[in-house]
Amino acid sequence: MIIKKLHSWTVTSAEAIEIQRRLSKSVKILPLKSKISSIAGADVSFKDGYAFGAVFVMTFPSLELIESVVSKVKITFPYVPTLLTFREGPVLCKCLESLKSNPDLVIFDGQGIAHPRAMGLASHLGILLNTPTIGCAKSHLWGKWRMPGNKKGCFSYIEGRTGTAVGAVLRTRERVKPIFISPGHRIDVDGSIAILLKCATKYRIPEPIRMSHKLCTDYKKGSADCI
Repeated sequence: MIIKKLHSWTVTSAEAIEIQRRLSKSVKILPLKSKISSIAGADVSFKDGYAFGAVFVMTFPSLELIESVVSKVKITFPYVPTLLTFREGPVLCKCLESLKSNPDLVIFDGQGIAHPRAMGLASHLGILLNTPTIGCAKSHLWGKWRMPGNKKGCFSYIEGRTGTAVGAVLRTRERVKPIFISPGHRIDVDGSIAILLKCATKYRIPEPIRMSHKLCTDYKKGSADCI
């Protein structure tokens, strides 16, 4: 995949915030304009000063493996809530650039526009990729929400400052904790819900993210090859 070089990753926290504010003006939240036939999940794990990234590409909606890549880079940015892209972005960009395929949509283990500056990981990398992206998180970061019903497919919207929906709390399995999703770029909230429900088969976590998490965890433990 081609990634735009719009800024350096070697920045201060103050500079990172300014980059987020600048890039947020380019985020597009709108219905999908083309059919999705391939989809990727991207996740990062950490150990001993390194970030271990993984991208797992699958057919959609059949969810069969197309390819997967893993990589590691030395961590250069501290842990700062709302600025996690600057900690995870370098290794994910390395993985995404190494893909032989060009997935139609990428799901990131993180936030999209459900973020104080509407610039979570999925929105930030969506801009750099110019590709539809979705943020899929296990916990809430920002915005007002209520617990959805207990059945699979039940959801409630996450509301931003003006009351506009910036994401959703989605139940992917009956009586199992929901996930927190938000569009990143070039997709809307309802489209994000529909895609992730089709990716949630047997487990709480949608399959592309579940497999990318397993892959980067295995590599961190030394049981997966790296690029």
